[in-house]
Amino acid sequence: MNEERPIIGLVSATSTEPTSSDNFAFWLSPDVIVNPFDIVEAEQVAHDGTSRTFGIVTTLEHTTDAPTHLSNFISNDFGQVGVEPNTVRQGTTVAKVAVLSNDKDIYMPVQCDRPVRFADEAGIHVALGVDKIPERYRVPAGLIRMSNGTQAVVYLDLRYVLGPEGAHVNITGISGLATKTSYAMFLLQSILQTAEQVGLRNKIGVIILNVKHGDLLSIDQPPKGGLEPEQHELWERLGLMPKPFDSVRYLLPHGKETPRTGYPNSFRLPERNWSIYAYSLQDTYNKLDLLLSNIPDPWDTIGALIGEIMQGLSDPNTGQWGPQRNWAQATTWRSLLNGPPLFDPNTGQARQVGEVRAVSVGRFRRILRRIVETRQSGVFVSQRARNIRNLSEEIAKMRGGEVIVVDIARLTDDEQTLVFGDILRTVYALYAEEGSEREDLPEKVVIFVDELNKYAPAREKESPIIEQVLDIAERGRSLGVVLFGAEQFMSAVHERVAGNCSTIVVGRSGSAELSAVHYRFLEQSVKANITRLEKGELVLSHAIYRQPIKIIFPKPAYLQEGT
Repeated sequence: MNEERPIIGLVSATSTEPTSSDNFAFWLSPDVIVNPFDIVEAEQVAHDGTSRTFGIVTTLEHTTDAPTHLSNFISNDFGQVGVEPNTVRQGTTVAKVAVLSNDKDIYMPVQCDRPVRFADEAGIHVALGVDKIPERYRVPAGLIRMSNGTQAVVYLDLRYVLGPEGAHVNITGISGLATKTSYAMFLLQSILQTAEQVGLRNKIGVIILNVKHGDLLSIDQPPKGGLEPEQHELWERLGLMPKPFDSVRYLLPHGKETPRTGYPNSFRLPERNWSIYAYSLQDTYNKLDLLLSNIPDPWDTIGALIGEIMQGLSDPNTGQWGPQRNWAQATTWRSLLNGPPLFDPNTGQARQVGEVRAVSVGRFRRILRRIVETRQSGVFVSQRARNIRNLSEEIAKMRGGEVIVVDIARLTDDEQTLVFGDILRTVYALYAEEGSEREDLPEKVVIFVDELNKYAPAREKESPIIEQVLDIAERGRSLGVVLFGAEQFMSAVHERVAGNCSTIVVGRSGSAELSAVHYRFLEQSVKANITRLEKGELVLSHAIYRQPIKIIFPKPAYLQEGT
């Protein structure tokens, strides 16, 4: 009951600073400690009795009756810091509050001198709108921990994370705090466990790209020695089990040493359920646009030549792989680069292909040779051995409840772009174009990638990979394709990608970064607090919340590199 919780202050409205439907202020009792992001409740009028207006503390100010700073200097015996002041100032601390909600939908300005209390967990849920989320759609997203010790589990609405009401999650913040990837993995585990509790586990598939070292190549293994007790308690407080992912399949890249050793080009070898993928020309001829996405092509000559190649290497009857006529000999990367119709071995010169002049064909050959021969990591092969997999075919086999980890950590930038684009295009085709009737195909698929800015940069530029990412960002939620992205600077991500995310998570960031237009949904006071976030603290903005909130979350419960 309200009366059992102490009053921490009274609402203060002045002639120059009135309360409003959106804001109010209250002065604090001198012995009370309040911090930004604490959630409070103030008594409000109602048609029947009283109601409660909830708000989040944004800033705190201490004010006194001193007219100027010089007055304080003089009252302390003209700057004597070690003596009692001659004039004792009257002062108080005032908390500024942004209104979140009222439990009886009354948004009259809170009247002066109304008592203010810390909200309890139930009140916090009312404040955020969590009480309006049906139980089956509540996904634990973290824990609010307030200055008075009150804790409250924060929930996301699954319908705004995986669709259809909204979709996509973006996580940003400076590197080195082990926060972005950890939070994404915690949230994925939370979503899967929530889905399992309500019988939806087999309707969700997850694809995770491992982009750094071996961070995500043991997510089905428990941590050595287990989690610390406080982390265990935090998981349980959120109503979740601290456990590794299950039903995990790893797809690892072919390397230059793979034919000799049989091992992939990875930082770490998973204990089980792994296979190797590679790209032959047959696997890639209709994805060359993705492979060359990072190459400037202002006159679309490369694009035109890629079109010629795709047409030439396709069987006109089936549309599938089938080089014929002039292209009959172009069956491998080497024969494509060094044989007809791109190259004349007799003259040693590039040849014109369609409307594309020989000089442009020569440039294309130099670029493609650099990518697939000179500087490649080993993922491009002449022919795939029987035990080496086709990545897009493996992705297309995805089943409900399955987690697929695709390792790209040791690939070059061009190769990583190809793999990411290949995954997006394959998944998109499964849901948007082919209308698969497979019963085990999940209704929702989540794709998580770190360093999203590499594939959807903020600068204006048209490329196949950006178009693919934008298509998913803007249409994916209606199809069931959801993008979880992370990056160090959200300002480096295409604005249309970030803008389509219903959930945005911000870790500690610099003030220069926070001045970008991507953060205009944050008030200035919130931005100032984001610069002070500690490790493991995040600011969460969700579609149903009226204001961003600060949360903490537990460590992922799987074996991580270095542990």
